[in-house]
Amino acid sequence: MTEQPIYLDYHATTPCDPRVVEAMLPTFTGTFGNAASRHHRFGSAARELVERARELVAALIGCRPAEIVFTSGATESDNLAVKGASLSPVSRGRHVVTSAIEHRAVLDPCERLERSGFEITHVRPGADGRVRPADVEAAIRDDTTLVSIMYANNEIGTVNPIGEIGAICRARGVIFHCDAVQALPYLPCDVDELCVDLLSISAHKMYGPKGAGALFVRRRSPRVRLEPLIDGGGHERGMRSGTINVSGIVGLGCACDLARSEREDDSRRVGALRDRLLAMITEAVPDAMVNGSLEHRLPNNINVSFPGIDAADVIERLETVAVSSGAACSSASSDGSYVIRAIGGDADRAGGSIRISLGRFTSDDEIETAGPRIVDAVRRTSPRRCRP
Repeated sequence: MTEQPIYLDYHATTPCDPRVVEAMLPTFTGTFGNAASRHHRFGSAARELVERARELVAALIGCRPAEIVFTSGATESDNLAVKGASLSPVSRGRHVVTSAIEHRAVLDPCERLERSGFEITHVRPGADGRVRPADVEAAIRDDTTLVSIMYANNEIGTVNPIGEIGAICRARGVIFHCDAVQALPYLPCDVDELCVDLLSISAHKMYGPKGAGALFVRRRSPRVRLEPLIDGGGHERGMRSGTINVSGIVGLGCACDLARSEREDDSRRVGALRDRLLAMITEAVPDAMVNGSLEHRLPNNINVSFPGIDAADVIERLETVAVSSGAACSSASSDGSYVIRAIGGDADRAGGSIRISLGRFTSDDEIETAGPRIVDAVRRTSPRRCRP
């Protein structure tokens, strides 16, 4: 009998919740109008759906609907935040502070800014995978225009003290951007309490559709001004031109509404499953090393390294369990996961790390089945050291 595949890669993407799909369906053939077409009922009906979704997104993070700018996803939101704030005419300098373990959607825009004359300071996290507020404060200068630190890491799942970092940025008069993509399905997020000025959101990481996202842009105390990346029509108050993705936005709004009402229950249930799976792995493989803090961690994340074993080989043997690795170490040019390296891991640890992420639709039976399969794959993998 063919083994049923098990999906444990929720950090990469999540399946659409059926309730999200149901909310989106009318927008394809019924309410299909262009939300920018203000002079007939088709456009007006679409615009009403978009504005309702804007309210639902805003409610999830405690902001005003007018502070939500819809985008194509978190990568665009991160780019708009980092480049838009740095290149704004009111920017106070050409220095940006970020961390060494940010998503590439933040690190790559920072590199582009650096090539155009900006200075970028990369704060290194501690061995627990968390960015220390004191290190961020020490990195801020008089000409620092932006600090960008993620809420929770997409590889090792560690949660940063965003409220403390935000308070420091507010006191120093620096704009604070936070990529909250992985945190929103599981952690409370109030942009005022956290002193966040820009916050990135993605639909497909929280049981919504791909191709839809948002950026919170604070409008007062302080008012954040961004240089737009896309011109051509002045949509989204001039910050993001282009025909509004009504279907995706409706799905994002529904996903945010579900997260707001079900986040605590999801976190509790998934956290118990995660702990069970982690115990199964570490009890069977005693030298397995958990990467990052277990105390300050997303409830759905396991990131574990197996010394002397190439993660890519383990994943190849896990034909029926979908997990991922930060990076493979099988090629001579790769040092493995840059996140593991940033928290002090060597090439062996970085190349042997596997990311396992659970979600809303993970069942008890799947965990009981996946645990032995993962352990068996590790045991069947020949030890092979990564290149130093």
